[in-house]
Amino acid sequence: MKTYCLTLDLQEDRSLIEEYKRHHRRENIWPEVIESILSQGVLSESIYLLGSRLVMILQTTDEFDLEAKVAADAENAKMREWESLMWKYQKLLPSSRSGEKWVLMENIFELP
Repeated sequence: MKTYCLTLDLQEDRSLIEEYKRHHRRENIWPEVIESILSQGVLSESIYLLGSRLVMILQTTDEFDLEAKVAADAENAKMREWESLMWKYQKLLPSSRSGEKWVLMENIFELP
């Protein structure tokens, strides 16, 4: 199993942050989004929030390829629609590369 940790910021607007959280309640996430996540080798996904900073943790199969997942999502009309909707709430990190929303974090410590 592989683990990925990614980060992204939300707009610093309390009402937009609350809307974003509502969209991410299990009962509100589009079934096609769940299907896309699970069909690509993601075993679990968690998103944490502190202020306007998001951290996403993905646990995946050993065969999972993050770049392939990003490419597949770009080809999926429903995922493009979801990402377009989510962009209302999100903003790029200063360290983001062109076209990169979620930024992969470096693992610097792990136990055991």
